[in-house]
Amino acid sequence: MTVSDASPVRMWLVERTYSDDEQNMVILTYATVDGERYFRKERALTSFSDVRDTTAGLDADPENVGAVTDAADRERYATEAARMAETHDPDDVI
Repeated sequence: MTVSDASPVRMWLVERTYSDDEQNMVILTYATVDGERYFRKERALTSFSDVRDTTAGLDADPENVGAVTDAADRERYATEAARMAETHDPDDVI
C-alpha cells in the first residue's frame, strides 16, 4: 500500500492561533488523540461576511500529516484532542 492509498487520518482541533507574520491569518492545528501527529490549516480572514465553519474534527490526507516531535506539545495535543473527541462530533462547528 502506498501513502496515497492510505485512509484519511481523523484529527481533532487542538489549537487556534493568529499569525504574527501575516495580518488576518488564523492557524488551525488538528491532532490525533494520541498527540503523535498533527495537521495545520491556515485560513485568511478576508472579511466579516466570509463565513467558513471550523469543525471539531476532520479527516486529513496522510500525505499532509506531520509528526509531533516535542514531548510537551504531544502531551498537550493528546489531552485536547481526546477532550474534543469525547465532547464533540467531528462535524460540530467550533
